Amino acid sequence: MTPIDRSYFKALGKLGKYRIAIPVALTALAGYVLYSRSFEWKMFLPGFGVFFLALASSALNQVQERHIDRLMPRTKSRPLPSGALSLGEAWAWIALWSVAGIFLLGYFSGLMALLLGLLTYFWYNGIYTPLKQRTALAVVPGSVVGALPPVIGWVAAGGDVAAPAAIALFFFFFIGQVPHFWLLLLQFGKQYELTGVKSLTTRLSNEQIRRITFIWIVATSVSAFMLPAFYKFENTWVVYTLWTLSVVMVFYFARLVLPSTQHLKFNSSFLLINLYYLLVMILLSLESLI
Repeated sequence: MTPIDRSYFKALGKLGKYRIAIPVALTALAGYVLYSRSFEWKMFLPGFGVFFLALASSALNQVQERHIDRLMPRTKSRPLPSGALSLGEAWAWIALWSVAGIFLLGYFSGLMALLLGLLTYFWYNGIYTPLKQRTALAVVPGSVVGALPPVIGWVAAGGDVAAPAAIALFFFFFIGQVPHFWLLLLQFGKQYELTGVKSLTTRLSNEQIRRITFIWIVATSVSAFMLPAFYKFENTWVVYTLWTLSVVMVFYFARLVLPSTQHLKFNSSFLLINLYYLLVMILLSLESLI
């Protein structure tokens, strides 16, 4: 493979944000395993369906925000503002990834999984992306995007979309998306201001944002504690481990509101909350597989 080929595929990876698409697909797999309580090779079909739709959605988002991305130091090196990919190439890959995702969900996972996949797609690009230009609280309704993939996996395995366990799973991932974003905001809020995107940093102080973020982290922990009330866990050690992880997370992020840490940047916090979610997904999967 020539250097040109490698740079092109590197640009494609940035366009589709595969590092985000992979965890999103893993949440769909966790939802599938939770319902089926077994490891089945066919579960990877809806997983890949969600993965391709996530790639397409991220790429479309970059098309929508290509003019904004040019203004932010964190995003100006993305494929479209940097010129690594043309607008036409971006649209071609969006179409290809969209068709692949729709086919995998529609043909192998059922109508409800497909409808939820399309709803996630539309919600991210049709509601959340434009809403960011109007309100600094767009992340709250936008969190629906991160909460639907595990439910897609659940229904792809044959589960009822209205089942209490599916709803509890939805709310756990929904609540966690908010502090997930605001931890990024604490690092890059000033860059968002450069683009004209509505940002909490123009309305609230750093201290206030930290406090609100911590409240949402506590809410995430509480929602994790409530999962066993809606889903029958057969391994008590999974429940206790889940609760322990959630308590540890709250104690770690309590530093957000301590006066002695007001000048710390918490650069690792975003990675740690991602690690928490990864460990929770692994626990939920082990509960169903052991």
